[in-house]
Amino acid sequence: MSAGGDVLDLRTCQLKPGAAEAFGRIFEQEALPLLTRLDIDVVAHGRSLEDADAQYLIRSFASLAERNERLDAFYGSDEWRKHRADVLALIDSYHVVLLPAAPVRDALIG
Repeated sequence: MSAGGDVLDLRTCQLKPGAAEAFGRIFEQEALPLLTRLDIDVVAHGRSLEDADAQYLIRSFASLAERNERLDAFYGSDEWRKHRADVLALIDSYHVVLLPAAPVRDALIG
C-alpha cells in the first residue's frame, strides 16, 4: 500500500444496513485480487471509523489517463462483471473524488 502516483482516487460507499460483512468479503476475495492483477495500486481500504455501513477505497495512479485505462480494464473485465450485480445490490450510494497526490504526500512527510 503506497501513494506512489500523481492522482489519488477516493471512493466512498454508503452500504445498505447490515451489508458490510458481505461487501467486505466480496472486496477481499474478488475485487482486491483483481485490482492487484491489473496493477492498480490500492493505497487503503476499509470501514469508516464512524459509520459501520460506510466503506472507502483509495487507489493511486500515475495520471488521469492511466486511471481511466486501468479502471476501464477492471470494470470491463468478465471477472468483475460476474460480481457487479451482487456488489451494487449492497450499495445505497457512492461518491468518487480525484485528488492530486503531491499535497497529500507533502502533508504526510512534512
